[in-house]
Amino acid sequence: MRVFLIAGELSGDKLGAALMAGLKELVPGVTFDGVGGPGMQAEGLSSRFPMDELSLMGIAEVLPKYFHLKRRIAETAQAVIDTKPDVLITIDSPDFCLRVAKLVKQACDIRTVHYVAPSVWAWRPGRAVKMAKVIDHVLALLPFEPPYMEAAGMECDFVGHPVVAEPVASAAEVAAFRAAHGLGEAPVLLVLPGSRRGEVTRLAPVFGEALQRIMAARPDLRPVLPAAGPVAALVRELTSGWAQQPLILDGADAAEKRAAFGAADVAMAASGTVALELAAAATPMVMAYDFSWLTWQMAKYMVKLDTANLVNLVSETRVVPEYLGPACQPGPIADHVLKLLADPQAQQAAMALTMDRLGRGGEAPGLRAARAVLRGLGQAGQ
Repeated sequence: MRVFLIAGELSGDKLGAALMAGLKELVPGVTFDGVGGPGMQAEGLSSRFPMDELSLMGIAEVLPKYFHLKRRIAETAQAVIDTKPDVLITIDSPDFCLRVAKLVKQACDIRTVHYVAPSVWAWRPGRAVKMAKVIDHVLALLPFEPPYMEAAGMECDFVGHPVVAEPVASAAEVAAFRAAHGLGEAPVLLVLPGSRRGEVTRLAPVFGEALQRIMAARPDLRPVLPAAGPVAALVRELTSGWAQQPLILDGADAAEKRAAFGAADVAMAASGTVALELAAAATPMVMAYDFSWLTWQMAKYMVKLDTANLVNLVSETRVVPEYLGPACQPGPIADHVLKLLADPQAQQAAMALTMDRLGRGGEAPGLRAARAVLRGLGQAGQ
């Protein structure tokens, strides 16, 4: 069996690597071709070009590379057409991957699978219909996504979210973390202002003032801030003037970050996928995000949901508070953190339900994804 895979970012590379491992377990002798990063290469892929050529975000980054990317799209599609794999699996990065799939489908009938369903339940529902013209089968991370994809004309399997396969800190690791940083038995507040320069710049002043208010009411708290590697220097700069100084960690140390999440009693975090990391650690959260005025005006009309938080969506509750756009203010954020410290049970129950619905305790998502791919090909695997 021959499989051609394309991933354009590190998150996709992780999904691809787990899927490849699952296919190798089920189909001895399977071979791989395509584009991927270090994880996929470790599983046996010789990437046709460096994956980081595709890891671009924003118009300012993409425009200078536009013609190069167009060449890469054409070149990758031709490689698929020439090598005639049993299946083409594209992983997230829809701007690149779906253009490749379109060219492939125009030339031949190779089966196409896309891993990570577009968030049509949140905005731009028409994307699914367009995608169905070039994609046969979707592997979804969220349990409520298959009906949206199937309604557009594609097969779709929920295969589990990768967060359920990520390690969480043990009690011994949490104890060692507390001892290493002199935290004792003090309650811990995680401060998570994001991993991108724009969000950190916008949230740091809000979180700094909110932290001051929280500490005035709960001076026993110890604030801890794992700084994401790309913005670590900026985080240190922006927090240097805070009245309450947090313990700043090197967020690139994955084990220490896990231990911090496990030690925390509550978190104040930028809205995003970190919600699932916190849910996996059973850490109650208050989410916040600020936007430019123009982005907020557009979001109000484009987004179809009343929540952006995946714990709220998957658990079908609204127990995680979100302070977005104009509501992103220090006072309400601080008040809700204090309420959660006093009564975290409802959120903890929703987080446990979320992890169960995302596949915790079941077969690993990569293996489930591999089984879904094989079923689509009419093969059962082992």
